[in-house]
Amino acid sequence: MSAVFETATEEDAAELDNLCVNAIRTLSIDAVTNANSGHPGMPLGAAPMAYVLWTRFRKHSPTSPNWFDRDRFVLSAGHASMLLYSLLYLTGYDLSLDDIKHFRQFGSKTPGHPEHRLTPGVDTTTGPLGQGFGNAVGMAIAEAYLAAYFNRPDHEIVNHYTYVMCSDGDMMEGISSEAASLAGHLRLHKLIALYDDNSVSLDGPTSLTFDQEQVDLRFEAYGWNVLFVADGNDLEAIDGAIRAALAETEKPTLIRVKTHIGYASPKQDSSKVHGSALTPDEVVATKRNLGWPSEEPFWLPEAAVAHFREEVATGKQAEQAWRLRFDRWSREFPDLAEQWNSAMEGRLPAGWDDNLPVFGPDDAQATRQASGKALNALAPKLPTLIGGSADLSTSTETDLKGAGVFSIENRSGRNLYFGVREHAMAAAVNGMSLHQGVLPFGGTFMMFFTYQMNPVRMAALMETPSIFIYTHDSIGLGEDGPTHQPIEVLAALRAIPGLVTIRPADANEAVEAWRIAIARRHGPTALCFTRQKVPILDHGQGQPVRDVAKGAYVLIRELGKTRPDVVLIGSGSEVQWLVGARSLLQKEGLAARVVSMPSQELFLQQSKTYQDEVLPPDARARLACEAAASAPWYRFVGLDGDVVGLDHFGASAPGSVLFQQFGFTAENVASRARALLQRRIP
Repeated sequence: MSAVFETATEEDAAELDNLCVNAIRTLSIDAVTNANSGHPGMPLGAAPMAYVLWTRFRKHSPTSPNWFDRDRFVLSAGHASMLLYSLLYLTGYDLSLDDIKHFRQFGSKTPGHPEHRLTPGVDTTTGPLGQGFGNAVGMAIAEAYLAAYFNRPDHEIVNHYTYVMCSDGDMMEGISSEAASLAGHLRLHKLIALYDDNSVSLDGPTSLTFDQEQVDLRFEAYGWNVLFVADGNDLEAIDGAIRAALAETEKPTLIRVKTHIGYASPKQDSSKVHGSALTPDEVVATKRNLGWPSEEPFWLPEAAVAHFREEVATGKQAEQAWRLRFDRWSREFPDLAEQWNSAMEGRLPAGWDDNLPVFGPDDAQATRQASGKALNALAPKLPTLIGGSADLSTSTETDLKGAGVFSIENRSGRNLYFGVREHAMAAAVNGMSLHQGVLPFGGTFMMFFTYQMNPVRMAALMETPSIFIYTHDSIGLGEDGPTHQPIEVLAALRAIPGLVTIRPADANEAVEAWRIAIARRHGPTALCFTRQKVPILDHGQGQPVRDVAKGAYVLIRELGKTRPDVVLIGSGSEVQWLVGARSLLQKEGLAARVVSMPSQELFLQQSKTYQDEVLPPDARARLACEAAASAPWYRFVGLDGDVVGLDHFGASAPGSVLFQQFGFTAENVASRARALLQRRIP
């Protein structure tokens, strides 16, 4: 009797598993067809691996989606968003069936691609392929660092995995290679990637573009543990592979799972099921092929829902056990606990900016050097400040002195060597921000932002407090020539909604830029610094430099008149020529005001009253000066104003020569101001 009873139980369990897998499938395709928009193929093919991961392995708490020690889950293949939404709804997150029915509709919590902050349980915004994979690497780095910093013997409060589900498209994007190489080098063994290998992309079979590549061998070469599941419907094989991945303590793991896109649908194994909804008749046919008990849209069996909802109680138990461990740890290590609470709540410790440097008139230096000094003044007060550069730490001045190198031997090191991987670095910085608990930054030359535009844009979309450092910010870098001179980059940065770009004019403004970036908790910051030395500007008693936080301020006021004849506006290293031009104009009886505008975004956030105080509406003329694309400045000078800008590529020569050749001198600025005033009515 016992044997018969055990066999029956195993059969019942298998039947329930099958019911649950198909619940994911049918709910997903019903939502896509209801919206007449979406990607039904991957949810149909990858549902088994998602089910096994979420109900047998993933540590999470549906009623507390932001619980810190949960396993992170990244759906890098964000086009398969309904797979994730189905999992969230079924396992008991704050997502209703009505939300599922409003998939891809205006104002819904179920947008076309998963969006962090919008949908409970979504750990990162994904859509552009490969970005999620890069985010996952950053999450794994953050987990490893925080574990090394906060855990103590017999007191383990940081111990979780990062799972990422990815597609053929993710594997094709170059960022996945960069990120995987970095993860393998760092031996991030708590990173597990499940690769939905269905051999189909939007244009057709991957034989068109990808079949000669042996992804397994590529990842093995990167230093990954690689496993293979031949049948994506074999739940026990998937279970065994994940167990093997969890047992691996030296390397990250890639589990390649061979699946059928659009499984059981009339369009199985076809690209036509990749990006197009199934018709209602095709949905019915799919359900019949699956042996689904009902053709009614959005019908779910009670047994399947009840089984999924067991995750609620399981998650609460896991979270409660962690909180008990955390309470014991807090009592034993109260100082660490205070640091933890500050880090997790986004609070900055008292006195965090007390030791920031102040530079005098004889301290002329590149703003990148001032940035490095500010960064190293902040580091001792902010133990979770961690980051690095794309093989440019000596040039970007991003080394944290005495803070060690993050490596397999030293997980408490705070200097990250990303290597020549600008794209992956920015995505990883976002992942670290999303993970919570660290203050991450990444630095490179400004020209290489062009490799990073997607992750920087994603940081702004997600409102993550990522810090992106860009040095060598103009033609002032000199001899490297136009390939490295970022003429158009400032305009591109300023075009990203939610990103604050700060380009300091001297060392003291650079320090203030860091103060602003660290204090910002709801959006990313781009800090733009010079390679070349710039003079220290006269900020009087220091109050104007604090007005960097307002985006713009009056550096030098006009003399002798009730209104300025001309307002000279600029950012960065070019402000020095505005100061010189102002002196020349003043000698001619022209009242010129100099405005330093390190951040257009911050200035536009100020009141109209303040904006008018800085840029008086009754000024006769306005002229801007910046060694970059001129277009963004017409917003401030008006179409009848003038911009001394750079709307062509640079050249290879010493920076001082280039500034002279291209008109960035006090004399030329003064000449352009005179010409502008001659065209204006007194």
